[in-house]
Amino acid sequence: MLTKLKDILDAFNAHDLDRIMSFFAEDCVLEMPRGTESWGTRCIGKAAVREGLATRFAGLPDVSYSEDSHFVAGNRGVSEWTLRGTTRQGERIEVRGCDLWTFRDGMVVKKDSYWKIRTAS
Repeated sequence: MLTKLKDILDAFNAHDLDRIMSFFAEDCVLEMPRGTESWGTRCIGKAAVREGLATRFAGLPDVSYSEDSHFVAGNRGVSEWTLRGTTRQGERIEVRGCDLWTFRDGMVVKKDSYWKIRTAS
């Protein structure tokens, strides 16, 4: 699974939705860091997850993930990374974040994302 997490990150950096979605189960769940609920925005099912991830690439067309580390314990995994990108409005974003992963039969069934939001000092 550790190799799988690195492969998923590579697919995210390539902005390759087909490759990203090849790692996800049909009944997968994505919880994005922003949204009106305490869990952010929740996407349920492969089509909804794909659409949710597409919004990330549309909103941050040059998004990239680096300075990453990963670990796996049983059917759970964690990826830590730094996300950098520029919004459509020209605002630069740099956040440290992590994904909490749940796997079943080698497929992703849940990706729960968290960001540390930096404020001006």
